[in-house]
Amino acid sequence: MPAWQLVTTLNRIIRGWTLYHGHIKSKRIFSRVDYAIFKALWQWALKRHPRKGKCWVMRKYFARPGGRGLCFFGVRKHEDGQKENVWLFHATSLPIRPYVKIRREANPYHPAWEMYFEARESRHMARTLWGRKTLLYLWRIQQGKCTECREPITQETGWHIHYVVSKVMGGPDGARNCQLLHPQCHRQLHSQLCSFHGPRLSRGVMKA
Repeated sequence: MPAWQLVTTLNRIIRGWTLYHGHIKSKRIFSRVDYAIFKALWQWALKRHPRKGKCWVMRKYFARPGGRGLCFFGVRKHEDGQKENVWLFHATSLPIRPYVKIRREANPYHPAWEMYFEARESRHMARTLWGRKTLLYLWRIQQGKCTECREPITQETGWHIHYVVSKVMGGPDGARNCQLLHPQCHRQLHSQLCSFHGPRLSRGVMKA
């Protein structure tokens, strides 16, 4: 197959594998994986052009994009004649995000811990492709505004996911049951809900 198709196929595998293991402190293993893939691609390129010298092969398939390390790439030609460089995804380019354990005393079936689990869900959604699509969908239907204060939600203000019908009360997981709120608005809303349910519950509310 052409080099750009090989890169596209490998990128799906490498990106999926690194995302699966991305919560582990495994930069050393990721470096070894990148090196093994580099050696395999180097042998592939040499066998593809047996009559060419190593310097020619290196210039054709390897470069340093943006001053970074050596990276394998392929050139894709579009129907309109335009050319596009398709670069190999490096496992070490994925930032390591350690998994944060759920607090031992946290109870997903108690309303006092609802905000704690909503904050975890917000962080998880921001890291996954499906989650980012859901966040964008909510941001668009809310016209980019918090449903409580009606002020714009931006990267600077931050946001939290809030379930309209609490999951503790049987609310669904879908986007139709979610809202984007400012962190401060989210805390105020939960404080009001806990005050409504009584002082005993209010004392157990956790900060996001």
